[in-house]
Amino acid sequence: MFPHGPTATRAPPDFDNRTNPERAAGATFPARLRMTGLVYAALAYILWGLFPIYFHALARVDAFAIVLHRSLWSFVFMWAVLVALRRLQWVPGVVRQPRLLAQFVLSALLLSANWLLYVWAVNHGHVVEASLGYFVTPLVNVMLGTWVLKERPRRLQWLAVAVAACGVLWLTLTLGRPPWIALGLAASFGSYGLLRKTAALGALEGLALETAVLAPVALVALAVISAPHGGLAGLFAGMDAATMGWLLFAGPLTAIPLLLFAAGARRITLATLGTLQYVSPTIQFLLGVTFFGEPLESHRLVGFVLIWLALAIYSADGFLWLRRQRAVPA
Repeated sequence: MFPHGPTATRAPPDFDNRTNPERAAGATFPARLRMTGLVYAALAYILWGLFPIYFHALARVDAFAIVLHRSLWSFVFMWAVLVALRRLQWVPGVVRQPRLLAQFVLSALLLSANWLLYVWAVNHGHVVEASLGYFVTPLVNVMLGTWVLKERPRRLQWLAVAVAACGVLWLTLTLGRPPWIALGLAASFGSYGLLRKTAALGALEGLALETAVLAPVALVALAVISAPHGGLAGLFAGMDAATMGWLLFAGPLTAIPLLLFAAGARRITLATLGTLQYVSPTIQFLLGVTFFGEPLESHRLVGFVLIWLALAIYSADGFLWLRRQRAVPA
């Protein structure tokens, strides 16, 4: 979603401490700068949270076609932004690094899979379960960090993962099936975040490269789908003006929250950013229950409460860790 998202989300997870050593060291920021960063980051998460309304407006379009259009028009918009900002110096270096290109091919595939599952979930009445996926993602990140990066989670992080696992187990027992949409979104976006965490490109450049990977495939697929209507010349055949406009809007809608997120992340602390990441799935959850009228039975709510409790433990651990780090003399 998030870059569906970013990362999806979760917000995009690739803005790490290497790009901002001051924030990594726990530096404080001027009040005005913090407030500006808070507004930017909050706007990014609010926009990501409102994505279900956008995809609902395209409910008559097949989810696969929506993802193809999003890939194509995101490519056009992202590269137009890079040209306007004159931020193309990184391109020659990337072209000479096959391993890095292969890494971004894989991250592009994970991103497109995440987009496809999320769009399908929204347009088939599973917004609440989709929101659960992004609540669970930070805990999936803990597990991936342990298994892949050999990180050592702290005790409260292990407790948070255990409580979340109880919530998922409860939902599986009460639903009669695992919450596969939530687990699929969390796994795909968490894996995407892992790849982006170890990549040497920033948020904007990384997404631009991913869309460059996806755009040719999207263009060919759209030509095949549009073949009965004359190929690409009939790309929007049978669509009204509003649907055409919404599809074209996929480009800026993908890039603008990412730009806001990157601008905000440079101005606020990791603790603040970590707290704000729950704004997006919370909005999605509320939209699912109210705007889309999805049922939320009391026995199902128990599973959500367990996962929210896990997130509270996870967030508390983050705040305590940052406090201890700041208390250590430099």
